[in-house]
Amino acid sequence: MNPRMRRVWQAALALLKPRRKDLEHGLALHAESLVWDAYGFAPGCAPDARAVNAAIRAGASNSELQDLVESTGMGRWLSDARERDEYLRAWEVSGVHCIYQNAGEECQAPLRILKRLARFTHVMDMAPTVISRAARPDDVAGAPKRGVRHLYLTTNGIPLAQEWNNVVEEMRFIRLFFQLGVRMMHLTYNRRNMIGDGCGESSNAGLSDFGRTVIAEMNRVGVLVDVAHSGARTCIEAAQVSRKPVVASHSVCRALNPRCCRGKPDPVLRALAGSGGYTGICMVPPFLGRSHDLLAMLDHVDHAVRKVGADHVAIGTDWPWLSSAWKREHARIRGPRMRTRWANFWPPGDPYSREKGWENTMERRGLAWTNWPLITVGLVQRGHSDAAIRKIIGGNVLRVARAVFPKPVL
Repeated sequence: MNPRMRRVWQAALALLKPRRKDLEHGLALHAESLVWDAYGFAPGCAPDARAVNAAIRAGASNSELQDLVESTGMGRWLSDARERDEYLRAWEVSGVHCIYQNAGEECQAPLRILKRLARFTHVMDMAPTVISRAARPDDVAGAPKRGVRHLYLTTNGIPLAQEWNNVVEEMRFIRLFFQLGVRMMHLTYNRRNMIGDGCGESSNAGLSDFGRTVIAEMNRVGVLVDVAHSGARTCIEAAQVSRKPVVASHSVCRALNPRCCRGKPDPVLRALAGSGGYTGICMVPPFLGRSHDLLAMLDHVDHAVRKVGADHVAIGTDWPWLSSAWKREHARIRGPRMRTRWANFWPPGDPYSREKGWENTMERRGLAWTNWPLITVGLVQRGHSDAAIRKIIGGNVLRVARAVFPKPVL
């Protein structure tokens, strides 16, 4: 660990206060198990403030600046030795073997989704001995023995032609993006689209008729249906109509934080479990409620396990380890004030939009991606069996990925 990683590790230990027996057992269990983040991000790099400021002076648009910051955040470790050192340390300390990586922007536009997907593909192509794309679930299953790290790709939206000539033609990009390596897609992102209502819509109108057809196509192609950002009725109806498991890859339990629109009510937890899927618990403080810390995150895991069983719960952190230079470089960027992006159009009163500055206190609350082994320790402390813990930290994600993946055609 570098000094910052050690500080956040100690912050988590101060909250957990584990007995030595539980600590040693949890760390050993974590080290010998498959650890698959149900939804998250590879460690993030600091942007190059000089390059961004130069682009601003040259008159770059908001979307150009977003692309520049995003691309350096994903791949700067390829060319910067300091960033590479922290990137590799974060992977090693976390003990994570695979991440369902957010690799597609929050929209339905194929070209916009393609940009993020291309960046991660480039990173993996340039450093295949460091990180590689998992094309099949069984690529991940063998990762602990091989000592490799994988990304299993997901997009924050379903790519649609948006031409509306006919239903079949409209869905043609689903299969194309599967061929590009995408294995999971969000039905909605907070707000309403042509597929259904997102979690930020007060109407909670559920799936559209077109949305039901989209799910059937996802089932056929082999893409996992993700309702993490969907409204409660959309979640339940998706689970009812899908022939394969449906998941909420990174969410929380609404019962423990009623103000959080991204949380899933108990009926949704049950519907997802009934489909064979799972609910992934995230580590974003405003979603957790109450103490906003690692203990609160474990409370959400406990609640989900009580309601639907350990076979239907996972961990989808939804927050990366960010470079120690990240804040400093962002502070050096001298850009114009930008309008709030559509993806961040949250309903009034939701804790995510109302509670400011939580990113600055996450690590003091034990919530850091590098603290993944201590999540396992916390589950040991709370009395979950070794078999249940193995399912929660990766086994359930593997099981569902196998259930969704199409049979190979020779």
